[in-house]
Amino acid sequence: MKGVYIMSDLIKPGTDNQPTGTYIEVGPRGGQVPNARIVKIDYGDRLPPTQKKGNLWKKK
Repeated sequence: MKGVYIMSDLIKPGTDNQPTGTYIEVGPRGGQVPNARIVKIDYGDRLPPTQKKGNLWKKK
């Protein structure tokens, strides 16, 4: 199923010490969201807030 992820792959906003890379905003169950934010983080950075409460981050 394209665009749906395993829950363990989804990360809550504000989580820190994630692997360096690009993350994309996804819905509460891992589905695509309109105008999804894409962020790049470095080692030790914290994932930023999402546009809507309940959304999560997925490593791209």
